[in-house]
This record gives sequence, structure tokens and C-alpha cells, in this order.
Amino acid sequence: MTEAGRSERVCLVTGANAGIGRETAAGLARSGASVIMVCRNALRGQRALEELRRETGNQRVRLQLCDLSSQASIRDLARRVLGEHERLHVLINNAAVLPRRREVTVDGLERQFATNHLAGFLLTRLLLERLAQSAPARVVNVASSAHAGATIDFEDLQAERDYHPRRVYGRTKLMNVLFTYELARRLAGSGVTANCLHPGTIATSLLGDYVGLPRPLRRLPSLFFGSPAKGARTSLHLALAGDLEEKSGLYFKDCRPVPSSQESKDEQVAARLWEVSERLAGLDRP
Repeated sequence: MTEAGRSERVCLVTGANAGIGRETAAGLARSGASVIMVCRNALRGQRALEELRRETGNQRVRLQLCDLSSQASIRDLARRVLGEHERLHVLINNAAVLPRRREVTVDGLERQFATNHLAGFLLTRLLLERLAQSAPARVVNVASSAHAGATIDFEDLQAERDYHPRRVYGRTKLMNVLFTYELARRLAGSGVTANCLHPGTIATSLLGDYVGLPRPLRRLPSLFFGSPAKGARTSLHLALAGDLEEKSGLYFKDCRPVPSSQESKDEQVAARLWEVSERLAGLDRP
């Protein structure tokens, strides 16, 4: 992609105030793109916005607030983005949570399922027409190797019977991959691609949640694992690489396509997940 092409791009990143999301937003800003940072916390979001503008010299970085566990908040975000941006070229669904105990959102859904899967599904669907109008465009979903070994239990999607945080996290990451593949199939020929990725084992607060580190020890992963900047490399590759404009429905690691789990390739499971997600997100109603 030429420098001029990058500077005309409008990119949206969820979970952009810290960790991999922040570094992804920074990389997009350095490329010259207009960047929409989606953050939940106003104070942390504003601080990250000011830092990125200062670090990158790109003043076309903007902040949008959204609680991705709330469908009303996601719909409000989509309305604002559509109202303020005539084009959208890259959507990166990056945000994720991993609460140690089962939590229920304002919509009555288990929080990991709502934030890690359904938020990206709903936001993508709400912005899909604008992405198609802006084609070539890309949807990038940040999944994880934690999807391997996971299965989808449609009788207990909300983990009401058995909530184990890492097991539920792996299930939601499998949903990310299944959603990506199904989206790619449905978008074939539209000029919009959909790919997903494993960012690596990266020293973020989410990793601390995954391994169950208490707060005083949260700095330890940075001594042993990759930096958030390293974790953002594959997201940035999928967002910006010129040779990927026609590649879709792939799972990447270290900027290369690699095989995902067998379960993630089950088209019947993917189609059923799509239908259930439509219903739970209220997209099956006029």
C-alpha cells in the first residue's frame, strides 16, 4: 500500500487505551491513517489519545467511548462512527476481558461471551455497510491460540453450569475464529476481507488475568513474555499489508497464515453460532 493510500485510511480499534490495542492504534497512526480509538474509560482513553498524538505526530487520532459489554453502548458507538465518518477501511476487534468470577452484563449475558465475541459480532454487523462502501476494506479479529482445544456448547453458551475463566476465554476465542471464517464466506466478492490472528503470549493485564496473578505481581509477565508492541505486529500486518487485499478467511500468527483448530473449521457450528449471535444481539428483528 502506498503512503498516500495509508494516509487516506480510516481505521477503528477497540480496547485502544492499553496493551496490544494501544500499540495497534499507535502503529496505524504512524502509518498516517485516521484512527478511531474505542475505549471504555474516559480518563484512560483521553490520556492515551493525548499520548498517541504526541508520540506519532498524527492529530487525526480520535477517541470514542463505548462499554463493549452493553449492546446499547455499541449501537450508540456505531451511530456516532457512521455519522462522523463517510469511510471506514479497517475495523480491528481487539478488546477482550477475562473476569475471574462469572459476571452478567446489563443485557443479562455472561461478560466474556458478551465482550469477547458478541461485541465484535454486533459492531462489525452495524458497520459492515460502511466498510463495503469503502472497499477495499478489512475486518481484523484478535483471537488467540487459546481457541485450540475449545468447543462450543450451545446448551450452555452463558457458562451458567460451569464457569471456569480460562475455559470460557478459550471458547470465546474459538468463537472469534468461527465468526471470522463465516464472515469471510458471506463477504466473498464484496471487497471486504475478514481475517483473525493470535498475537502471541504478550505481557498485558489480560495475561495476568489468564494466569491468575494477583495485582502486586502483574509486572512479572513483562520479564518473560513479549511486549504489547510485538503483540500488535500481526494486527498491523493484517490492517496495512498491501498483499492481503484479496486474502480472507485466514488465521495468522507472526504475520503468517497458520492452521487453526479443527473445531474452528466446522461450517455447521459457525453457521449456528452466527444465527444464535444474531438473535442475542437483536439483529434478527426488523
